[in-house]
Amino acid sequence: MKELLTDSVYFGVAVSLAAYFIGVKCREKWDFPLMNPLLIAMILVIVLLLVCRIPFETYSNGAKYITYFLTPATVCFAVPLYRQLQILKKNMAAVLAGILCGCLAHAFIIVGMGWCLGIQDTLLFSILPKSVTTAIALGISEEIGGVTAVTVVGVTVAGLSGSILGPTLFRWFHIEEAEAQGLAMGTASHAVGTSRAVELGEVQGAMSSLAIVVTGILTVVIGPWAASLIR
Repeated sequence: MKELLTDSVYFGVAVSLAAYFIGVKCREKWDFPLMNPLLIAMILVIVLLLVCRIPFETYSNGAKYITYFLTPATVCFAVPLYRQLQILKKNMAAVLAGILCGCLAHAFIIVGMGWCLGIQDTLLFSILPKSVTTAIALGISEEIGGVTAVTVVGVTVAGLSGSILGPTLFRWFHIEEAEAQGLAMGTASHAVGTSRAVELGEVQGAMSSLAIVVTGILTVVIGPWAASLIR
């Protein structure tokens, strides 16, 4: 029976969708930060593979097809951005300045960690692009000499941490402006953070969508520059 299920190309897709569905239901029932659907889905899939001793390759054979929807899903973030275009035009200078400051702060923190903690250069290069979407992050990591596997982990952690902790940090530091919340989520936590920003409000979702694009462009320039400071 086990072989019948795992040999099916639909196995990975079915497991992923079922795990995420459980995560959504948990979020609806217990509304607190750690009830993140993506985090819950990841934990459930890992536990299933370990308990049933299913090779990751077997799961990935089907699950990989879900990634084909990543691009159209990301494009959909343009809808709230279009709806809030007037707000964007009105605050263009502040928006671009905020994203730039966020990208520079991230780069300086990574460089500072290397200098203060003696972290290996390769590891630092791998996590420098962690706050942009996976496709861009992998390209930057390869260019500056990072390990792409570590970069993927960094991107995942950045997205989840921003999505989980973002709203709580906004309350702690009394950040109430919708524009500021959206820019922070998109700049620090790419698409995963943006999906959470959309839940906070349409303005947050629009600003976060913009931040994804601008952060990606800026990181392509800032990443190699920061790497040169580490070397």
